[in-house]
Amino acid sequence: MSKVLGVLGGMGPAATVAFLARVQALTPAEGDADHIRMLVDINPQVPDRNRAPEAADHMLGEMAARLREAGAQVLAMPCNTAHAQSTALRAIGLPFIDMIAETTAAATAGGAKKVGVLATPGGEALYTSALAGQGSKIVRLGGANRQAFMACVEAVKRGDTGKPVRAEMRRLAAALVASGAEVVIAGCTEVPLLLGPKDVSVPLFDSAEVLARACVKACR
Repeated sequence: MSKVLGVLGGMGPAATVAFLARVQALTPAEGDADHIRMLVDINPQVPDRNRAPEAADHMLGEMAARLREAGAQVLAMPCNTAHAQSTALRAIGLPFIDMIAETTAAATAGGAKKVGVLATPGGEALYTSALAGQGSKIVRLGGANRQAFMACVEAVKRGDTGKPVRAEMRRLAAALVASGAEVVIAGCTEVPLLLGPKDVSVPLFDSAEVLARACVKACR
């Protein structure tokens, strides 16, 4: 029997909905009953993970506890930055699928030593540490490109996924490749809403898709 997946979402809402669709699409099924049961808390009121990490940690812990009480057996959180506040989630006693660890493993499996990361400052810090553990180095955006990236993320959160913001994300990915990135990680769940594998000249690893695959494996 499949295990029940508990999803801590809402960071942001569009990215969470896209993640749920990925889990459904990646689950081998002949009918409804073959799919994974998911208990989902889409909570856009989680405090900002970059500006109020302690408050975010507290609220995420409460969300995880409620999912456990509702019957969740495995936890996942489709927000890279919030993994810095995962201590409270791990403390409640359920298996927690680490998005950062899973994506890092996938991106370096082919031997890449220079890995471009499109992520928030908090996400960059997490990937820097995880990649170092695999013997690889992060390639990150510099200067004005960092602000440009955050502007793209904020645009998605406003519902803007139009051509200009898509073009800007392609430009930022190309900047990482020009700086030596052998592969690129979409290390913010808003990124794949703007950028696809065909938009990047090196392999692109979508952290949300990597997490979705790991959830299917863990629950099936």
